[in-house]
This record gives sequence, structure tokens and C-alpha cells, in this order.
Amino acid sequence: MDGVDVMDAVWRRWASALDEWTPVRWVGRVRRIAGAVVESAGPPATVGDVVDVVQPTGAVPAVVIGVADGRIAAIALADSPRPEPDARVVRRTSGLLVPVGEGLLGRVLGPLGEPLDGRELPPDVERVPLVARAPAALSRKPLDRRYPSGVAAIDCLLPMAYGQRVGIFAGSGVGKSTLLGMIARHNPGLVSVIGLIGERGREVREFLEDDLGEALARSVVVVATSDQPAPARMLGAEYATTIAEWFRAQGRDVVLIVDSLTRYAMALREIGLAAGEIAAARGYPPSVFAALPRLLERSGADDRGTITAFYTVLVEGDDLTEPIADTARATLDGHIVLDRTLADQGHYPAINPAASVSRLARRVAEAEHMALIQRFRELWAVREANRDLIRMGAYAPGTDPVLDEAIRRWEAMRRLLRQRHDEPGPSDPVQALQAVLAG
Repeated sequence: MDGVDVMDAVWRRWASALDEWTPVRWVGRVRRIAGAVVESAGPPATVGDVVDVVQPTGAVPAVVIGVADGRIAAIALADSPRPEPDARVVRRTSGLLVPVGEGLLGRVLGPLGEPLDGRELPPDVERVPLVARAPAALSRKPLDRRYPSGVAAIDCLLPMAYGQRVGIFAGSGVGKSTLLGMIARHNPGLVSVIGLIGERGREVREFLEDDLGEALARSVVVVATSDQPAPARMLGAEYATTIAEWFRAQGRDVVLIVDSLTRYAMALREIGLAAGEIAAARGYPPSVFAALPRLLERSGADDRGTITAFYTVLVEGDDLTEPIADTARATLDGHIVLDRTLADQGHYPAINPAASVSRLARRVAEAEHMALIQRFRELWAVREANRDLIRMGAYAPGTDPVLDEAIRRWEAMRRLLRQRHDEPGPSDPVQALQAVLAG
């Protein structure tokens, strides 16, 4: 390194330090407390800034959600006693910086990077801004490399690409967590980043021990449970995405799992309504539908690596047309629908092949594979359409050749799509489909 490079490195270091230090402290005072919202006279801030509400027990970080007439409204990022009237509110000179790095593998963290597993963070972690921009449209690589999920129903019927973003649409109790664990388990060569957003505390430990298992060693898990404030749940999804982006920047292929996108949207709804926004579709303010694409577009591929993302969407009453499901389906590159009828029959994973779509299937699957998929879906659909007739014994064999074939192959088709959570999928999906459809 020559003298110019040394001076340049020294200058950058000092410039960074000066950027984080300032003799000016912007301070306001708490004037009103309304539910979870703290209103203060000052400090000067904009929506999204972070302030510290100074308590007798220490400073509590809060996110600014509204500004009007010299006053700001903020919601705390952590559970804390209510601040006292006239308590100081101090604006941070830098935004939220969160830890990222290789040393986080195998760790369970809170929504701001705080360790939840009883161990200290490694000393070599980097600190980066929590929220980043999505890759520019023209910097994204084409998605044409086949992604092996290790789940038979996905690899055989919904071929995916590295960098694809997919929604998993499910009601409660249909095996969503088990499917997510299978996706994380059966990718031994990839880093997994998992955001458990709005989960019950009991379910977090069950997922880590029962569903994720030994895959935790090559995963980073971010947890924001349902009892945490709305900003913490919102930032949990953002932080998981930030960690995945760091690994992608190192040229890695990453699997990002966010469970669930719906609870992220619910947290945004709480924040928006507390800030005074007008409720729109099913109580969701307009800002929610602007924030969802911003989060989803951060995953995918750039010119260095890929983030293959799975976002679960909780559909109330199995209604696939509710607003969050509609927005997610329009933004993502495909959707996997978990069917309650299949789950009730003990068919796991309960993926409905007729209702599920991979929008990149034709880019990564050969013509022979696509023909087999089309034939499988046709037989599945015609068998399901005539299910009641068959059960009642009202169908006369020989009436419809396609239905006759569907009935004959039905059990083999179901066996192909059933899979234990610890069982890998077929190594050759085309061969597996041929065995079912030509056997």
C-alpha cells in the first residue's frame, strides 16, 4: 500500500468516526402518552428516525412514526415502564445499526441483534444500517439456475430458481412450520436466515428443536415474538432480510424464510393506525401496501449472489383473496398453497399442486419435465373435480378415459407428494414423475 492509499484509509476512518460523533444533542421532552405512543415536544426528527426515551433505568430506543407542529410521536422498540412526563427524548445521530457476519451462524437473535441464546456476540461482527434499498432492476442476474428445495412436491411440480421469491399460503394447523423446517434442513450447502415474526414463545423453541434441528448450525434465526411491541415485530423481518443481504454480498446463495409476512403487515397496521392513518382494506392503512413490496424486493438475485426467499402468508379462514395474500401473490414469483383438506387426511406436506404455481418453472425445467407436470396437474384436477362422485360410487368406469387414468394412478400420485420431515426428496424429479405417470 503506497502513501496515498494509507492517507486515504486514515481519512475514511476519521470521517466515519466524525460522522458518528457530534457535539450537538437534539433533545425533546415527553408531553403526552397515549397507549403505546409517546408524544414529545421535539427533538427535530422525521418518520423512521430513532430516538432514545431516557428512563431512570436507562434509555429505551423508539421509532418515530409521526411528526406535526414541532411534536413527534414514537413507539418504543422494547417493553419498558411508561416514561415519566417531561422525560428527555434524544435523537440518535445515526440510524439503527445491526450486527451481521459469518459469526452469527448458529445463533438466535432478537430484532435488533441482541443474543437470545445466552451467548455474547462474536467480536468480529460488522454493524450495518438496518434498512437498505432493493437491488436496481438492471443489476439483477437472470434467474435460470435450478434450486433444489429437497421437498418432493416442490421439486417435482413447482421447479424453482435460485433467487426466486415464493409465498407459502396457509391457514392455521396445516403444517406450515414443518414445511419451513424441511426447506431449511434439506439445503446442506446453503446458509439459511429465518425470521420468526409474531410467533408464540412456545412455538419458537419447538421450531428450533423439532423442525430445524441440526440445520441450526448453518442458520441465523431472528425472533420477534407476538408479545413484543409492533416496531420490534416490524424490524425483525427487516433485520432477517439485512442478514441475508450481507451473505448475498459475499457472493453466497442464501435461503431466507420469513414466518410470517402477515404478522409483519399486522405490525405495520398497528404502527400506521397509531400514527393516525386512515384504515383502508380490512383495517390496513395504505402505508402497509407500500411497505410490503419494499421488503419483498430486497430479496432475489443481484450481481454477486442470490437470496431464495419463502414468505408465509396466513390466510384467515383459508381465504386466499384477503388483502395481504392478494398483495403478496401479485409481488412474488410464485405461491405454494397448503390445503386443509389434505392436512385433515394426514397428507403432509399438504401442498395442493393444482392451486400452487412457480412463475419461473419454464426457465429452469426442460420441456419433458414441463410436459410431465402438465399431465400430473391435469390428472390431479380431474380426480378432485369428481371426488364426490367417486366416493358415492356414482361414477361408471370407462365413461371418461382421463378420469379412469387419474383413479388408477391416484395413490401413486399421493405417495410421490407425501414426505416425512426428515426424509430428502427425490434426487431426479423427472424420473420420479415418469415412474408415477408411466408406471
